[in-house]
Amino acid sequence: MPHAIFSHVAHWVFDLDNTLYPPSARLFDQIERRMTDYVARVLDVPEDEANHLRDHYWRLYGTTLAGLMHEHGVAPGPYLAEVHDIDFGVLTPDPELRAAIADLPGQKIVFTNGSAPYAEQVLAARGLSGLFDGVFGVEHAEYHPKPHPEAFAAVFAKAGLTPARAAMFEDDPRNLAVPHGLGMRTVHVAPAPAPAPHIEHHTADLPQFLRSLHAPRHH
Repeated sequence: MPHAIFSHVAHWVFDLDNTLYPPSARLFDQIERRMTDYVARVLDVPEDEANHLRDHYWRLYGTTLAGLMHEHGVAPGPYLAEVHDIDFGVLTPDPELRAAIADLPGQKIVFTNGSAPYAEQVLAARGLSGLFDGVFGVEHAEYHPKPHPEAFAAVFAKAGLTPARAAMFEDDPRNLAVPHGLGMRTVHVAPAPAPAPHIEHHTADLPQFLRSLHAPRHH
């Protein structure tokens, strides 16, 4: 049972996009459009090439931003501000998720490849503000994105987190490999499972999964 497997966990790490809100909100569609526009303008390439580069850099580097920084010397600040200037009205509060996270024992943080100010806006729109002990964006990882080990090392050090007593909730299977290697519990949050050796659990219903962790524990 999940509650027994997670009984030692004192640090709860949550990804943001498509994890703390459902993919059906299509919020990231807005960001992807703005990323493509940014790439097209800054690199002076047609829209179809910009869209290809956006996806190519995401696959190769973990984020489009990391590719732009590595290959073109793009400054991260203006990019992050522009691509996250979107309509958050598609998100709705989720009291059930808030209650389930609030009931978890120990430290709770958000760790996103987006920026921390963007994450705070998402949390506000979802009714999750003030719930987490820390909200860490890519800027807190010196712009190293998940799934790179440097990103996890930087953020976990800032959070004072002990991986052997931590769990990670994430929609992108790639981003669970390093946490699993560090001894963390790994939970893939997505409509469909993606079987992999580094994914221990899958859920399409995060509040329900978190509630299952509060079942009576037997020692």
